[in-house]
Amino acid sequence: MTSLTLAKANEIIERAFAKAREASLKPLSVAVLDPGGHLVAFQKQDGSSMLRFEIATGKAYGALAVGAGSRWLNNAAIERPHFVQALSGVSGGRIVPVPGGVLIRSTDGVLLGAVGITGDTSDNDEMCAVAGIETAGFVAVAG
Repeated sequence: MTSLTLAKANEIIERAFAKAREASLKPLSVAVLDPGGHLVAFQKQDGSSMLRFEIATGKAYGALAVGAGSRWLNNAAIERPHFVQALSGVSGGRIVPVPGGVLIRSTDGVLLGAVGITGDTSDNDEMCAVAGIETAGFVAVAG
């Protein structure tokens, strides 16, 4: 069975940063969490602003909490704000319901964790998360 090692988490981050450089994005911060929501790795590019750790981990944590990418949470916040408000409450405010939190699955479908990225637009954050996950050899679940 494939697992999310520190080396693989750092590879995801490196590849997400490469995608950001290729697209000339603003400085990103990237958090990689295991399936239980525990931090495996975090890095931020020079020039990243404050609170980026909390935002990146909140996007990844939210994806893990609902078993879908944080884009789903973003849509739920619009369609069912009471649900997302309750989810935020029971999580102690740890969930950030905007795109940029993407689940990591093995090629055989096993949940390995999640990536949360912040720093540019939410769509660009999500694009870099997907690129990092897929070029590291895993399956990205963004929606």
